[in-house]
Amino acid sequence: MSWLLAFAGFAVLIILHEAGHFAAAKAVGMRVERFMLFFGRPLVSFRRGETEYGIGPIPLGGYVRITGMNPREEFADDVAVRAYYRQPVWKRIVVIAAGPAVNLVIAFVILWVLFLSNGQATSTQVVSSASLQQPASRYLQPGDRLVSVDGVRGDVTAMARQVASHRCAGAATDGCTATTAARVVVVRNGERLAFAIRPQYDATRGIRRTRLGFTYMTDTRELGPVGAAGASVSGMWEVTNRTLSVFAHLFQARERKQVGSFVGAYEVTRQAASFSMERTLEILALISLSLAIINLFPFLPLDGGHIFWALAEKVRGKAIPFAIMERASVIGFALVIMLFAIGLTNDIGRLQDGGFDVR
Repeated sequence: MSWLLAFAGFAVLIILHEAGHFAAAKAVGMRVERFMLFFGRPLVSFRRGETEYGIGPIPLGGYVRITGMNPREEFADDVAVRAYYRQPVWKRIVVIAAGPAVNLVIAFVILWVLFLSNGQATSTQVVSSASLQQPASRYLQPGDRLVSVDGVRGDVTAMARQVASHRCAGAATDGCTATTAARVVVVRNGERLAFAIRPQYDATRGIRRTRLGFTYMTDTRELGPVGAAGASVSGMWEVTNRTLSVFAHLFQARERKQVGSFVGAYEVTRQAASFSMERTLEILALISLSLAIINLFPFLPLDGGHIFWALAEKVRGKAIPFAIMERASVIGFALVIMLFAIGLTNDIGRLQDGGFDVR
């Protein structure tokens, strides 16, 4: 059942993305020839009016074919007047941007509903009794409030990063102890205490760093409609920044390992569907947001590439030679294949190394 739910989730995201292009094209008067779910020769198809609808055999996406996407094509006058490249720049941008816009709206609505229903959970700086392990269990107690690590104060992420700066001698192996101790300051029953704790390396997928061996208590705050909207936007902005940071540092091995493909996204969704509908919806929201971000990258054949060249035409004051866009699309296609190959390689490695931790 989890396979079916994951497949259905992806299919819905694809359909809604393409429906955005389709609806916008129809709204501005363009002629839509084909609306396809998946790629390849249609397994099933039917025609309604001027548009053919179908399902292909290769579940890697979908597409909407609008008449005149190639300016070299020639049509009868009654068809040419509705062709893509015969339309004003603003209409073309609206049609192309509609797909990613739908993905953004989907992500926002899902996150808004989840925040409104469940509130917003925030991590405190108080040690939890759950998962209190070595080496922290020799020094810390549930209820201790963490003040600083090696003098680093602030949020829990900054202090965790400082703990991770303490490394094992040589190659890190699961359970190895750092060569240096972290100076951990906590408040216990109103008294400030300091401990020198040598972190241990945790090789668990998704962690893979030295840590002290405890988790924080969480505090859940109920949100109204406005607060849930604000939390959704903040969460989406954080994911966007993190995603762009990964691609901006793609030539760094550590960042490159964060890239994934549809294989990983599908597997994560499938695993989440097996134990939590809320987690499944959250992951689908993040996938929808990621689809919007990636599709808006400014190179062809992605949506962002079409928007970029439409804007370039507007600035230039006349059409960009199609030969230039063809050459740019070759480079863009090569970049897309490169990202796909990196993501697929990473996902295969994750599957071979124990799979994906979605909890």
